[in-house]
Amino acid sequence: MTGSGTLVLCVDRDDDIGFKADIASPVIGREACLAAANALALRDPEDSDVNAIFQGIRIYDSLIARGETASIAILAGNHMQMLEGDRKIAASLEEVIRTTKAASCVLISDGAEDEYVLPIIQSRIPVSSVQRVIVSQMPNLESSYYTIKKLLDDPKVARVLLIPLGLAMLLYATAYLMGYPEGATIIVVGVIGLYTLFKGFGVDEVFGAGMETLRTSFTRGRFSFVTYISAMLLVVIGVILGLSSLLQYYSAAFSPGLFLYLVAFLYGAVGWFTAAGLIIAGGKAIDTFMTERGNLHRVIVLPFFVGAIGVIAYGASIYTLSLSNLAYFPVTPEQGGTYILLSIIGGLFCAFFGVYLRSVIEKRKTEG
Repeated sequence: MTGSGTLVLCVDRDDDIGFKADIASPVIGREACLAAANALALRDPEDSDVNAIFQGIRIYDSLIARGETASIAILAGNHMQMLEGDRKIAASLEEVIRTTKAASCVLISDGAEDEYVLPIIQSRIPVSSVQRVIVSQMPNLESSYYTIKKLLDDPKVARVLLIPLGLAMLLYATAYLMGYPEGATIIVVGVIGLYTLFKGFGVDEVFGAGMETLRTSFTRGRFSFVTYISAMLLVVIGVILGLSSLLQYYSAAFSPGLFLYLVAFLYGAVGWFTAAGLIIAGGKAIDTFMTERGNLHRVIVLPFFVGAIGVIAYGASIYTLSLSNLAYFPVTPEQGGTYILLSIIGGLFCAFFGVYLRSVIEKRKTEG
């Protein structure tokens, strides 16, 4: 049987009428809806659902005054469990449609939260209009609150917003505890800047891929799992010692500038970062040797390249700091020149030996 008339539908997704006013839903009919609105208003006059129900009654009265066939109902969900509440709204709506035999619906909403059930309603009855009721003294308050709440509940958004904010606060507090209040601001700004660059260059995606690799190595019982964990600990140590080195020269009477602060951080951290890279590359080489020996030539060069880059970077940081006239730096410019020369020679030799070793292994594989 084809229905007729318009259903004015008020949705209370978080079930305020049940939780606060102890009224079971669905509520069908003008008098029952008016009684529900009055009961909720007496319990909580500030609840926006009260306004939505009264707006629904007003629209219902205007439709009747024009001679149209209309009905009105209130649907409520669950105050604690949104999933169960949405299922309850769907079942109650079918009951209301059978009772009123309505052909279309006018949805009355007090904000974005109630409108989340719009697809549920549209799947069961055509929606000809959506009326949002906003308290004039506080426009868009509930919608804004709910939107922000939903964003913060989203794990992806929470990681992007909350993690850098929490890390910045933690570093600020740590700098004060370490007796470097003047360096707290520069540390926080530097960390936020690094985080922004990481996001811009997609380093976070590389980090995600690294975590997936770590999980895979653990589930498959690979030796590299231990090396990954060890490397993480070395990176943490490197960051701490790099920050310590940065703060040491920042607290000096002579202020060298932002670039040399970064070089000072590199000077304190590069050795630990290089050790972490060597451990990861070595673990990868061992795993490949044990499980995919035919591909050993592809990874055997990695430890040598990591070592070469680390040696050259360390020599370059020493040479740069030796030229900056830092008060407490123990290396003179002449010694710094020797360091950079030896590091370049050592790095190039290390990289050359890695390439040579790879060619030997690849040649033996071809001959075999």
